[in-house]
Amino acid sequence: MLNKAHSQIAVFALILSLVALVLSGLSLSKVGEGKLDDKEFMAKVETGINQYIDKQRAAQTGEQNAPTEPVDVKVGSAPIKGEKNAPVTIVEYSDFECPFCGRFHETTLPQLVTDYIDKGKVQFAYKHFPLSFHKNSKNASLAAECAKEQGGDKVFYKYHDILYVNQTTQTVENLKKWAADMGLDTAKFDSCLDTQKYATQVDADFNEGQAFGVSGTPAFFINGRLVTGAQPFSAFQTIIDEELAK
Repeated sequence: MLNKAHSQIAVFALILSLVALVLSGLSLSKVGEGKLDDKEFMAKVETGINQYIDKQRAAQTGEQNAPTEPVDVKVGSAPIKGEKNAPVTIVEYSDFECPFCGRFHETTLPQLVTDYIDKGKVQFAYKHFPLSFHKNSKNASLAAECAKEQGGDKVFYKYHDILYVNQTTQTVENLKKWAADMGLDTAKFDSCLDTQKYATQVDADFNEGQAFGVSGTPAFFINGRLVTGAQPFSAFQTIIDEELAK
């Protein structure tokens, strides 16, 4: 998963480096005329490349300026795991193609389920935050909502798990195939996906996340306290236990 994210960043860097080489060739022709300092020019280009890479990495990992105070994030109609009256609520804003989101759902969420969610201590809610540079992620979000339409939160999370296991193959064809494999009504599901029935809801999740300061995925609000990136279980445990002790 991490290799995919790193390769994406490497591609961005390579493209910018090629541009820099072209521009540096142009600048060299003018150095003799005293119009440009080539070393200064290349230093600025390198700075720009590094800033761009940092921006892409931040978008992938969810790095950002965190709110200084807890925010009032409502669960609303988001699909949940756990008891609705649990003392601690975790709201995740996530992207089905994001490799860091995949890592969280593979390594950290199962332990949260065992230690807190299944024990009635935590309610976990999923909201959509499809990033623009993941070409299939919005369709995946729409498909997950179409699955939920037929079977509620339980079916949503069953389909959600399939999506995270198959992050690199989320074509429309496969989204429909997985629904059929689950035994869903394919005619209803396909129509739901093709018409983008839940686009307004997915967009509303995304806009809400942005309003709360989310700029990348995964991002979590634990009783309103922001945690960004694919943090280890211990990072969640610390905040959850603090909230339970209040």
